[in-house]
Amino acid sequence: MQYHLNGFRSGDPELSGPQDGPQPDAPAAALPAEVDVLIVGSGPTGLTLAAQLAAFPGITTRIIEQKTGPLRLGQADGIACRTMEMFEAFGFCEKVLKEAYWVNETTFWRPDAARPGAILRSGRIQDTEDGLSEFPHVILNQARVHDFFLDTLRKAPAGLIPDYDRQVTGLSIETAPPGGGAAPSHPVTVTVAWGDPEAGGTTETVRARYVIGCDGARSVVRKAIGRELHGEAANQAWGVMDVLVVTDFPDIRLKTAIHSATEGSLLIIPREGGYLVRLYIELDKLNENERVASRNLTVDYLIVAAQRILRPYTLAVKEVAWWSVYDIGQRLCDRFDDVADADTGLPRVFIAGDACHTHSPKAGQGMNMSMQDSFSLGWKLASVLQGRASAAILRTYSQERHAIAQELIDFDRELAKMFSARPKEADDPDGEGIDPAEFQKYFVQHGRFTAGTATRYRPSLITGTDSHQALATGFPVGMRFHSAPVVRLADARPLQLGHVVKADGRWRLFAFADAAVPTAPGSRLRALCDFLAAASQSPLRRYTPAGADIDTVIDVRAVLQQPHRQLALDGLPAVLLPRKGKYGLIDYEKAFCPDLSGRGDIFDLRGIDRARGCMVLVRPDQYIAHVLPLDAADALCAFFDGFMLSPA
Repeated sequence: MQYHLNGFRSGDPELSGPQDGPQPDAPAAALPAEVDVLIVGSGPTGLTLAAQLAAFPGITTRIIEQKTGPLRLGQADGIACRTMEMFEAFGFCEKVLKEAYWVNETTFWRPDAARPGAILRSGRIQDTEDGLSEFPHVILNQARVHDFFLDTLRKAPAGLIPDYDRQVTGLSIETAPPGGGAAPSHPVTVTVAWGDPEAGGTTETVRARYVIGCDGARSVVRKAIGRELHGEAANQAWGVMDVLVVTDFPDIRLKTAIHSATEGSLLIIPREGGYLVRLYIELDKLNENERVASRNLTVDYLIVAAQRILRPYTLAVKEVAWWSVYDIGQRLCDRFDDVADADTGLPRVFIAGDACHTHSPKAGQGMNMSMQDSFSLGWKLASVLQGRASAAILRTYSQERHAIAQELIDFDRELAKMFSARPKEADDPDGEGIDPAEFQKYFVQHGRFTAGTATRYRPSLITGTDSHQALATGFPVGMRFHSAPVVRLADARPLQLGHVVKADGRWRLFAFADAAVPTAPGSRLRALCDFLAAASQSPLRRYTPAGADIDTVIDVRAVLQQPHRQLALDGLPAVLLPRKGKYGLIDYEKAFCPDLSGRGDIFDLRGIDRARGCMVLVRPDQYIAHVLPLDAADALCAFFDGFMLSPA
């Protein structure tokens, strides 16, 4: 898909004529006096959280933003494979794939020993390893990601749009009264300024059950709960600009890392539309405690620096769509909520994204990590507010995401150091600096991390141990559910199994069948299904609200070993052909078979024990909570009993 040919243009590329992106929605009425969840900030972090909560019409959610309207030009652009999997769960990955630049390969350039001051290509690799995800690593303007989320919010069951031009000016948390009285139902009071105070702006007060600060590195919410970002700066200035250029550099449409001999480093990120490109340009070392803003650097300075690094190739900048300068730093909060005692306290205020962790942009993890924060938090809040789960699960948000953020900080610190290091001289291999080959090796080794697929949560209230991991070696407990091709039994449709895990707050129980035919008396799969359908202690019977469809809370799916043409649909257990809705219609989309067309048998791809089969329990955020034997119904019940609540 090509656009930007006659100049940079933001917004929907399918709309003809000039545009400045989506227009703001009509100003909202006054905020309600009470809400279940108040989200502060409508960046990608806040929008992801809002999109998850908007799926539940019974939850009152509002999202406030200090800007006067939707984002028109974003700064973040890299979308990792794991984030694309999340977008699929929200229903707009195809739109992203259509517009985005696909990062297929990465090249590396180093100083040319034969030509002082020149550079040459030293390596070219596949950007993402085969089989890591069904989705590619892509590049797309952050504002377009916002557009897709805003469209999702408008169409959601709760029908949500942000309230713009509102800024938090105060936040307080009311605790239970002395003497053991009942805690207030809406303990967080937030004061919000609406409009320009000097032009007759107003002040509103909102009481909330929960508040989430998605309001960036200068977060007001973070300061209100007494949290601070701790870390250090690398004393290195970088510039970044999105440009339309004419150049003879051959890799301008490939992701490219360049180390020059004396002029610094350059990272090229091709952008969507076929013509736009982003340049990350190493600038000057900073003095101790100096900030890059004090240098008063101009865009012309960035252009000249990029031209020096690219020599002997030429670079003529025709238009600058956006530019900025920044200094590298890695900072992290000690906790991501307001709880003083993690063992006994229940959080009421949370922070996510840049509000609790910041780092350099070159790893491409800022927006991705932030959206994963709020995807992790959203379903937990929804479960608690709907009365399905104990509020104790909210403690796992900070526990899980802080550990992952620390891994990112450590990775980013090393990557930034390698980017800024001078390349070693060919005739002095033991000298200071970085060997370009070592830099390329480091990039390859950490490919799964940058793709977002290396995240692994530790055992907790909502994540089990790996004691039965041998039953499904390709589905590690604590890691995201790695999709694989299957064929739906009822209609022979080939699809990705992971795509049934939508962002609707439900748990998924994938029962991978043992070798027996499901109709056979000795079938472990049939025994499990019969237990789930009829036993009084079955989590389906215990935690599904009266009158609700049987898959409202826990969605059971089966993957059978036999080819789809060898199985009869009417021989499936009843729980795999549930009757739903007011007419009792049959859901035919619960059973799947291996795809034997050459794309790979899921049992082989994911290391499933064919003789015994197994259960793979997947959390609402697509992470694996447990792997259990098919006959371990008691263990399945015990896991859910640890945090789930029976409906009133």
